[in-house]
Order: sequence, then C-alpha cells, then structure tokens
Amino acid sequence: MVDTKDEQQQNGPTENVSDENGTEKDPLAEAVTEAMSEAEEDKTTETSDSATENEDDAATESPWAEGGPEAEIADLKDKLLRTLADNENTIRRAKREREDTAKYAAANFARDMLTVADNLQRALDATPDGLRDGDEQSKSFLEGIELTGRELLSVLERHGIKRISPMGEKFNHDQHEALFEVPTSNSAPGIVMQVIEDGFMIHNRLLRAAKVGVSKAISSPNEGEGQNVDTTA
Repeated sequence: MVDTKDEQQQNGPTENVSDENGTEKDPLAEAVTEAMSEAEEDKTTETSDSATENEDDAATESPWAEGGPEAEIADLKDKLLRTLADNENTIRRAKREREDTAKYAAANFARDMLTVADNLQRALDATPDGLRDGDEQSKSFLEGIELTGRELLSVLERHGIKRISPMGEKFNHDQHEALFEVPTSNSAPGIVMQVIEDGFMIHNRLLRAAKVGVSKAISSPNEGEGQNVDTTA
C-alpha cells in the first residue's frame, strides 16, 4: 500500500491554489478582476487626455472677434453711437409732441367758440340802421355786443388763435374755401371779392378755412375758360 503523501507528490499540485491564510483562489475570477481593473485604468487615461486637449484648445482660441481687438472696439463704438443717436431722436420727438399737445390742446374748444363769435357778428350785421341812430339805451346795447365780440376775439388771440379775413387778397387754397365765383372785369381772376365767413388759425395750423367768393374774368363768346380760377383744390 502506497503512502498518501507519496501519492500526492506523484500526482503534482492540485488545480486550486491557497493564499497565505489557506483560502483557495479561483484563477478565472482573478483574471476577470484584472481585466476590469485594466479597462478602468484605460478609461481614466482617455478622459484625462480628452480634458487636456480641451484645455489646450481653449488656451489657443482667441477671445476677440475675427478682426482682432481693434475691429471689435470699432464695432462696439459704432453700436454705442447708434444707441445714443436713437436716444437723442426719441427725446426730441417726445419734446416736440409735448409742445404740440400744449399748443393744440384747446383746438376743439376753440372751434366751438368760433360759433359764438360768428353769432355775435351776425347779430351786429343784422341790426337796422335806425336802431343805431335810436335812443341812448339802444346804442348802449349795441356797443355792449360789439365790446363782447371784440373781447372774445382778443381772448382767442391770446391763446394763439387769429382771425383770417382775406377780403381783397389772392385766393389761397391752404386757408380759403371758395363757395362761388364772381364774374367781374374790375379785378384780376382769383381775388377774394366777398367773405361769407372768417377763417381762423391756431398757431401755424388751420382751425377753420375762410368761406369766400372769388373773382372770375368775364370771357367773350370766342374765348375759352382758361381765365377761370381753380377753386377745387
């Protein structure tokens, strides 16, 4: 019978290997663990290399635009000047609108008050001559109406509202409204021969056009109508 110790020496070492504590190790598990460790090391190395490349690219990239710092400074200066110009235009526009509002705020009220002035003038124009030559009471009454009308016009003028009474003037399309034509040989064509209703201006704007009659040249049967004044504009 062969000794057990001698039999083990003949057969060689067993497949399982024991560590210092006598615990057996699996060679396959150790191989897998080593492979995973190597893969993690390779991954860490690649990440470090990529970060280094990005840092190098960032270090070499210029912070300025394509034209360099001078071009970027010029561009910023141009944008600043444009912004300042726009701001200045906005301020001027707001100032002009504020002034126009102050000037023409009373335009609608003034236009309504013109009817009062017209009625006072119509009342004076319709007064019989006998009433003017009557007793003192009648004269005082008419004088009061005249004073009221003049005072109303004076108040309107203090607020920039002026009367347009174009009798004998050249017809003006911007301020006059022609209601009819007056054939005459005593005046040149296009002259205001009659004022039906006075016009008014508020500062430099037309508040109400003057209603007028305009002269028209008397034409012979053989003449055309080239002498007529254009009152349709």
